[in-house]
Amino acid sequence: MLLYRLATDGGYAVVSDDQPARRLQSNPWATSLDRWSLGEPVEIDHLLPPVEPSKIVGIGRNYVAHAEELGNEMPKEPLIFLKAPSSLLAPGAPILLPPESHRVELEGEIALVIGARLHRAGRDECRAAILGVTAANDVTARDLQRSDKTFARGKSFDTFCPVGPALRLGSDLDDLSVETRLDGQVVQRGQVREMAWKPLDLVEYVCRHMTLEPGDLLLTGTPAGVTPLRPGQTVSVEIAGVGTLTNPIAAWEDPT
Repeated sequence: MLLYRLATDGGYAVVSDDQPARRLQSNPWATSLDRWSLGEPVEIDHLLPPVEPSKIVGIGRNYVAHAEELGNEMPKEPLIFLKAPSSLLAPGAPILLPPESHRVELEGEIALVIGARLHRAGRDECRAAILGVTAANDVTARDLQRSDKTFARGKSFDTFCPVGPALRLGSDLDDLSVETRLDGQVVQRGQVREMAWKPLDLVEYVCRHMTLEPGDLLLTGTPAGVTPLRPGQTVSVEIAGVGTLTNPIAAWEDPT
């Protein structure tokens, strides 16, 4: 089952079992899946990110090869950072390269969407609280990330967190893969089995340090192959069963 958020009014649509998309009349963050009510058919065209998170939690260096390509040691436990919710970007919207950075890189990732409040929860509770999976691009100003003591600035420019196109419910969390393409050329491939900490491990770990709320987004880390972005390019992040998140790249322009 796929959940899309429509740009027309911010509502949701559901696609299930190859049936036409239908409007979701229930609140997916306050109503259990078995009680969802569907309405009239709708068109899936212009989309918003499928979530409105109170926070975006990232995990650094969760793939050994990615840590190695940046010359970093693997952490002894998951490395948590935060991206500003204002960095969220819809499918198809342009990623804007800020003038403050001279090296902005793509980072295709498997993202988990939390469906229930979690605070120091056990493994079974964490599993039940994961609503679904979506694709994300943890766009990073690499030069600023390296110069700062924290990741916040380099990770949080506006447009630096494209997400979508859909939220897939019922995915096997141990059998997920991600592929990132730049102008159609594959630059990243990663699978859950290559992660140092698997998705459920990350949810259980993160909720011990901060409360996770319905709609929160957890980025599980990027595989090797991070690549600089230039205006005029197009980057796509694909997760099987979720769809392809595609965004063009443009230079930031001063509106004044």
